[in-house]
Amino acid sequence: MVKSFLALATGTLMAGSCLANDTMAEVKGGGLVYVVSPDVTMAEEDLFISPTKVTVDYVFRNQGNEDVEATIAFPMPDIKGDPNTNVAIPDFEVDNFLGFSVTQDGEEIEPELQQRVLSATGVDVTDELTERGVPLLPMSDAARAALAELPEDVLADWLVRGIIMKDEYDAGNGWESHPTPIWTLRSVYHWRTTFPAGEDVNVHHEYKPGVGGTTAISFLYDGKPNDYNFEDYKTRYCMDDGFVRTATKLQKASEGGQGPYYMEQWLSYILTTGGNWAGSIGKFRLTVDKGSEKSFISFCGKNVKKTGPTTFEMTATDFFPEKDLQFLLLVPVE
Repeated sequence: MVKSFLALATGTLMAGSCLANDTMAEVKGGGLVYVVSPDVTMAEEDLFISPTKVTVDYVFRNQGNEDVEATIAFPMPDIKGDPNTNVAIPDFEVDNFLGFSVTQDGEEIEPELQQRVLSATGVDVTDELTERGVPLLPMSDAARAALAELPEDVLADWLVRGIIMKDEYDAGNGWESHPTPIWTLRSVYHWRTTFPAGEDVNVHHEYKPGVGGTTAISFLYDGKPNDYNFEDYKTRYCMDDGFVRTATKLQKASEGGQGPYYMEQWLSYILTTGGNWAGSIGKFRLTVDKGSEKSFISFCGKNVKKTGPTTFEMTATDFFPEKDLQFLLLVPVE
């Protein structure tokens, strides 16, 4: 994930779409990671975030006297199998579950994909799953179907070793028991590139974020801050008094039948992992698009300005990432 971040300070804005039937955990994506170099700097970064798309445009500059050859990587979010948790993944059945793509100087790049599977105890069991023909995505229907075909002795061994668990329930047709993944999939896209001495390299990448949420305004109870997560939300999303008052009015209006029902969405962006570029980011711009004028958002930002009906912008020079981005969206159910 990448070298970019929004410094914490109060800032409350407005936000966008996507929803779930129950509580759903967001998937935390980010930007590019690169091995430390004293010569290659991130001269510019232009980050765009919305509930439906994340795009990042970089200008890398080799300030040295020699070309620098290196590997750049995009770590995908870890995906953990758990039948009791809903995870917001755009596509559960494909390796590129965020739809990641990348270009360099206008040319499309086909990065290599490395995937490893860790058991619940942290042991690498990738080869075993591959040899048994079990797809690696733990949340996929294909993986569960493949497990159902394995011999009982293999399932018993994987159960003891923390690779799978028994998911037992009664769906109305009697008691059922199914082998279910509890392993974690760790995926990284990577490619080799050259930064020519004294020249700029332009890299663009984009993907669809995993937007989580819940079917309520959870930090309020009966129109008042609750004891469960209100203080955590104030810190994480920099909710100010105006945002809380708005949320309170929305909740009361919906309960009284005077307005639409609002639910939460959570959107995250990891900025601090890739702090390996030489020095700070020369020019940094963040654009946030809430998607709908009827939605609301709160997040931590410094000197954020509204630039359109649904968009907000923050710019900085000589910028260094210190914290990750966390967005709280209040979205009407249409």
